Amino acid sequence: MTLAGRDDMMRDVADLVRTLNRRSHTDSDGALDEMVANLLAHMTCAQHAGVTLATSEGDVQTLSATDSYPVVLDDIQRRHREGPCLAAAWKHHVVRLDDVDSEDRWPSYCREVSATTPIRSILAFEIFTGEGTTGALNFYAHTAGAFDDDAVELGLTLATHAALAWHMVRRDEQFRSALASRDVIGQAKGMLMERFDIDALQAFELLKHLSQSSNVPLAEVAQELVSSGRRGK
Repeated sequence: MTLAGRDDMMRDVADLVRTLNRRSHTDSDGALDEMVANLLAHMTCAQHAGVTLATSEGDVQTLSATDSYPVVLDDIQRRHREGPCLAAAWKHHVVRLDDVDSEDRWPSYCREVSATTPIRSILAFEIFTGEGTTGALNFYAHTAGAFDDDAVELGLTLATHAALAWHMVRRDEQFRSALASRDVIGQAKGMLMERFDIDALQAFELLKHLSQSSNVPLAEVAQELVSSGRRGK
């Protein structure tokens, strides 16, 4: 890739990150799909791309895919509990599979990929980790040896921007969830204050006691109280 081409790519991806950050109500699935399609357009040696989520319990799911093949390959990884995307997510930051027909690191996975799909080479990057979960950005090509050292360098840049954009989306999602929880807790406090003629502090302490005694998160206790109050009307 020429310097000018790399600069254009950086501007495009940076613009996408800024767009995601400006959205007040970002749909996480739609934003992730948009991001992955944008990144694939810059990895011209690949025909498909996707984001894989893996859990410590062995579950594998496709968070985003440009088409059906990333989903199919993630399903193969899930069933065989092996593959380059899982390796990138849990063991290595970057994994390159040059040829599924000669690869010996994940034999069961590679045999099924070779027999059932046109995919012959894969490039995978870890992009986020969480409590018990981790994710990888993956590029797939129909030809063996599609990803050279320049592609790896480009992929590292794309993965860095993908991680940044994903954290922005998740931050917005978590913020909106926190606001919703605050609102429902406020409604529950109001109901308790009216019903038992207590003040706001006493109502909140009552909610906390209900949460602790039932081992249920406070926001869920509040939601149940609000829902019960609506059903009782």
